[in-house]
Amino acid sequence: MTVARLETHDVTVRFGGKAALARTSVAVEQGAVTGLIGPNGAGKTTLFNVVCGLLSPNGGRVVLDGTDITSAPPHRRARLGLARTFQRLELFTSLTVRDNVRVGGEIRNRWGASWFRRRSGAGAGDVNQETDRIIELTGLGPIADREVSEIPTGQARVVELARALMTRPTVLLLDEPAAGQTDRETEAFGGLLRRLAADGLAVCLVEHDMTLVMDVCETIQVLDYGRTIAVGRPEVVRADPAVIEAYLGTPEGVPL
Repeated sequence: MTVARLETHDVTVRFGGKAALARTSVAVEQGAVTGLIGPNGAGKTTLFNVVCGLLSPNGGRVVLDGTDITSAPPHRRARLGLARTFQRLELFTSLTVRDNVRVGGEIRNRWGASWFRRRSGAGAGDVNQETDRIIELTGLGPIADREVSEIPTGQARVVELARALMTRPTVLLLDEPAAGQTDRETEAFGGLLRRLAADGLAVCLVEHDMTLVMDVCETIQVLDYGRTIAVGRPEVVRADPAVIEAYLGTPEGVPL
């Protein structure tokens, strides 16, 4: 039986007279990658901002692991198990890859040693050990001691993911993580996402690389002008006439 770790219920966001989201409901299940796709301006990042507490909705609810977090501040949502990466990289470029990853553990320590032990099964002093584990998991070992300013964007995307994993999330939101990656990097990134989901993480992926989306997602939800126009398995969504017209561009489901 699948379990929805994150749910939004009828979330509505208006900017002036324009509805960026119109009663949008999404379920992100444990042990799976859920895709959230649509044209630019469809409301995908707006929904992420609502989920993370960076934007207050005009209506609707956000529920994380059964807890209504609609009014909770961002730091409490993170403490409850929500982590995110951003379209625009948010890294400390003068620090090494290892130190950027370690930051996630240092933030987690500030939430309290008892909470840390519950989440990680380790003591609060084990940040270095956990950093090494995450670096190995994400394949960052060969560049771990290089400054982030020296590495390509594609690798920096993985660093941001690794830092998010250091907070031990139950739900991970990824906002266009394949931007700037080579085909080989994207293929490796997709394999990593599948492994994370297999370990029980709930992943929500916003991405324009349809090859990646179709390859890793169990379920895809399509937004257009803030409204859901399709939800289903990849093979169903890519053949949906409304999705083809609004976003994919050809009957074969390959973007123009």
